[in-house]
Amino acid sequence: MLVDTFQRRITYLRLSVTDRCDLRCTYCMPEKMRFLPKAEVLTLEELHRLATAFIAHGVRRIRLTGGEPLVRRDMMDLVRALGRQIGTGLDEVTLTTNGTQLAQHADALAAAGVRRVNVSLDTRDRALFAELTRRDALDKVMEGIAAAKAAGLEVKLNTVALKGRNEDELPDLIAWAHSEGHSVTLIEAMPLGEVDEDRFDHFLSLETVRARLEERWTLTGSDHRTGGPARYFDVAETGGRLGLITPLTQNFCEGCNRVRVTTTGQLYPCLGGGERVDLRAALREGDGDGALQAAMQRAMAIKPLRHSFAIDGPGEAPSQPRHMSVTGG
Repeated sequence: MLVDTFQRRITYLRLSVTDRCDLRCTYCMPEKMRFLPKAEVLTLEELHRLATAFIAHGVRRIRLTGGEPLVRRDMMDLVRALGRQIGTGLDEVTLTTNGTQLAQHADALAAAGVRRVNVSLDTRDRALFAELTRRDALDKVMEGIAAAKAAGLEVKLNTVALKGRNEDELPDLIAWAHSEGHSVTLIEAMPLGEVDEDRFDHFLSLETVRARLEERWTLTGSDHRTGGPARYFDVAETGGRLGLITPLTQNFCEGCNRVRVTTTGQLYPCLGGGERVDLRAALREGDGDGALQAAMQRAMAIKPLRHSFAIDGPGEAPSQPRHMSVTGG
């Protein structure tokens, strides 16, 4: 089993299959983002081998991420291969997506054994969506969400709360999602990678958002858990569920059960830390799985107690230089 020095057992892997994305969200990456050369990216076979090794060491949930995972060619081959391991050590395979490619893949995802997907959606306003993502693709995303629902997938919307941008829309977005049977998780903007704007200008504390929502609705703490860092609340008036991920205002590291592996095979024990172990080198050493297992255990030794995220003032450098799309969202 994978257990760190603070006796936290690792049961959840977030596995990035690509750093590429067909959107350019302003808080995530610059417009002229430089993506990795193909030679540095793990093959689908290597990704599957890594996933299988983690399952053998006690990981029960795998979330496939990017970039945008569905832009990678033959991505569904990996999904199907992992889906066949559900019930034999693996509890579930899930996916985080921006939704632009979801309409054409929803049925195949369901057939492969995926039961729920997270879709990033910060606004239902077309103009604001185009401003935030630098792409006029809201219609594609909404089609993808509808297709996922029709395919029987549970949909959770991930929404980054942004001061001066979507903060006034959040109640209506939540109400709409709940009316469609979708849950919503609000996320504080995280300082990862240089972008074309100052994140301080649009950082919005979810403690502030929660206080505003409680002026309108009755929020009751829920014991619902998905393996991730969100705290959940039931909203009496809408009948839906609301999650809050608060990496800056309310630390949740004590119960961390996850690690991230980038598309280049770098294992980051903490999203907010610079500690890493090179699994790609271990994969390609050719001595069976011995080097890979040793590398995974090294990662347990360097996993920190908590992250170091902070947005304390204007003009600050990001807490980590790598972009979220590189690490895996």
